[in-house]
Amino acid sequence: MNESPFREFWKSCYKNGNFMVGSIMILSVIFIAIFANQIAPYSYTDIHESDILTAPCAQYIFGTDDMGRDLFSRIVFGTRITLEVAIIGAGLQLIVGVLVGLLCGYYGGAADRALTFVADLTWCIPGMIMALAVVTIIGSGLIKAIIAISIVAWAAYARMVRAKTMSIKNMAFIETGRSFGESDWSLMFRYILPNIVPILIVTVSMQLPGTILSTTTLSFLGVGSQPPSPDWGLMVAEGINFVEQGPWMAIFPGLALVYVVLGFNIMGEGLRDLLDPRMKSQ
Repeated sequence: MNESPFREFWKSCYKNGNFMVGSIMILSVIFIAIFANQIAPYSYTDIHESDILTAPCAQYIFGTDDMGRDLFSRIVFGTRITLEVAIIGAGLQLIVGVLVGLLCGYYGGAADRALTFVADLTWCIPGMIMALAVVTIIGSGLIKAIIAISIVAWAAYARMVRAKTMSIKNMAFIETGRSFGESDWSLMFRYILPNIVPILIVTVSMQLPGTILSTTTLSFLGVGSQPPSPDWGLMVAEGINFVEQGPWMAIFPGLALVYVVLGFNIMGEGLRDLLDPRMKSQ
């Protein structure tokens, strides 16, 4: 008996090593973020004045920082910031990129040339330089840093959606919908967009590590999250000043960042193999 496509898809997921490993890694981060209050032995702002720059030990498994705060607790609470960056950043980039890509690809003409020029300009300028310029204009802070990165990164989605829309809009089923009186917006969002969703999922999973790293870099430079936030980039920046007295201050937040970025990268490779076989890695 033939199995349903849904069941076959989940069997493919189970057999895909990259997807399974990456998913386990990201699910562990989500679990830690949800139950941070139960996992962390202290609040990320608790100061232990008698335990400043304490090396990793039984009481403080990742040690303490220059103010006596437990690094393990701060890293645990920092997972929430990382997921916030991933969700808000991906959402903003998707909304702008998909709308611009659909409009450019569907209508073409002068609007397409103008918007494509803006997307190409955004694409050509080094992302971090442009993000720093945006943050300089709108101010520092985590949300503003996410907005700055999203303003830079939306072009990747727009270019991909535009290309896919142009290849789909003249297909027979679109012409059929048009002949039945479907509006342009209906054709774009009911017929074209669903056909782009698989590649969008792959693109999001591949772009998220860059979004997280870019936002963390802005925090490291002092224009993202502000003290006493447990943002990992901010923690690494603080740890650099005490690299000789307490190297663990920079090492453990850095390892946490590597774990999350690696998890998204591995999961993205698996999703690419599952949803877009033409891009399957060799």
